[in-house]
Amino acid sequence: MDTDYLVIGAGSAGCVVAARLSETGARVTLLEAGPPDRYPWIHVPAGMLKLIRNPAVNWMYASEPEPGTAGRAIHWPRGRVLGGSSSINGMLYVRGNPADFDGWSQMGCRGWSYDEVLPFFRKSEHYVQGGDPEFRGKGGALKVEDYRTILPLTHRFVESAQLAGHEFRKDLNGEKQEGVGYSQMTRIGRFRGSTAQTFLAEARSRPNLTIETDAPATRLVFDGTRCVGARFKRGGQEIEVRAAKEVILCGGAVNSPHLLQISGIGPAQHLRDLGIAVVHDLPGVGANLQDHYIGRVQHRVTGTITTNQLARFPRLLGEAVKYAVQGKGALTFGVTTAQVFTRSREGLASPDLQLLFTPASYPPGVPGVLETEPGLTVAVCPVRPDSRGTIMAKSADPFEKPAIRPNYLSAYSDQLVLMSGIRKTREILAQQPIAQHCAFEMIPGKDVNTDDEMVDFCRKFGTTIYHPVGTCRMGEDPQSVVDSRLRVRGIAGLRVIDASVMPTLTTGNTNAPTIMIGEKGAAMIREDAG
Repeated sequence: MDTDYLVIGAGSAGCVVAARLSETGARVTLLEAGPPDRYPWIHVPAGMLKLIRNPAVNWMYASEPEPGTAGRAIHWPRGRVLGGSSSINGMLYVRGNPADFDGWSQMGCRGWSYDEVLPFFRKSEHYVQGGDPEFRGKGGALKVEDYRTILPLTHRFVESAQLAGHEFRKDLNGEKQEGVGYSQMTRIGRFRGSTAQTFLAEARSRPNLTIETDAPATRLVFDGTRCVGARFKRGGQEIEVRAAKEVILCGGAVNSPHLLQISGIGPAQHLRDLGIAVVHDLPGVGANLQDHYIGRVQHRVTGTITTNQLARFPRLLGEAVKYAVQGKGALTFGVTTAQVFTRSREGLASPDLQLLFTPASYPPGVPGVLETEPGLTVAVCPVRPDSRGTIMAKSADPFEKPAIRPNYLSAYSDQLVLMSGIRKTREILAQQPIAQHCAFEMIPGKDVNTDDEMVDFCRKFGTTIYHPVGTCRMGEDPQSVVDSRLRVRGIAGLRVIDASVMPTLTTGNTNAPTIMIGEKGAAMIREDAG
């Protein structure tokens, strides 16, 4: 097979890259390891609870047991389906804070300041509610909506956060992020708005775009130090695709460094130890792993309705009718209905905490399962963690999962931010608008108060909210994996365009900034080709 551009990974960034490059008339081939996005629960927003542990559409990764998680392995869902993680996530649209991108620029990532990435955020989206046109986009492929149905308990949380000193923001993706506001979702009316159903749906009728599903990439192909294609597996047969112009790796924070390593690009000694021939010694591949690790505060709720009750008969039947007739109700819910962005302490330039409110509760350690009794949850998330980990191949076998070592809470600063977030959450939930509905704190519980008790609780019961980044870090220093134009150092014809290039985590969920990276990366390829 021959093509001009080979895009490996049809996820949040890959679908964007393939769609934009195919606009030029160039031949584009898009490889996706998983199946087409036909599984019905993908398209119902509330169906994400059915996807979080579903191997039909999920890589089903897990972290290695570590001290930061009290020896537990943490489930790491990543999308293995057309649309990638945008087909299985909670659909939250959160761009991040302007300081995030200005920080990238100050670290040496030329062209990635907030003013320089804002046009790509705006280009990618169509914000249904409009917003300030200086910051929000109209006419883009990605449909972004406010929640159509908001339970009274969410309103009470927003009111209580304001009483606790957090300023209300009508648009958390507008001029200012810090404060409290309602969540926005990537949705097409009543359905999920993955990048497969937005960017790729617009592009797939083009004859110059070839989409190969159930096609896991097994190796990159080189001519000396130039990447000229890749091999993928289908039906027991290995097929080679040759790219006349460029190969673009969009596998995400796990799969991109893993494919590079098993193809011979990475820390030379580690590759030799695995019996992999070294194409290029690049020590940063798989390093700099960052993720959002959270502690949850949960309350039993009284006197109002939560998602827990709506998810069970007979109320569920009414919600299904409401969804079918009006496109509203509980089946349009994502995971988080309101958010607070705040600072853990004085003296910070921008928020380092995200408090994510959900009018629902889950048994500890059982993701995707709602409790039978009414409850609420606030996920306390240090958004700019200092802890760093690694993702490293275990063997030369492309089908053996890599070792994921996030090193959660290894930085003491992350522990301090998490403790501050729990205390700030308790302050909000003590305010009368929501306190009247809070029967008691289930977790951590009223007996967990000291610093040591809180950290111990978070080690034993904390979890990730699935935002791994950084393992193919962008920069202009020798330890970076890609340069500011996302070209792999020392290798011609190869770029990485996905969340793995982020030098640091953004302030909030990572799907929106990953889509922006796809937009900007595709624009760079087109500029360089021109």
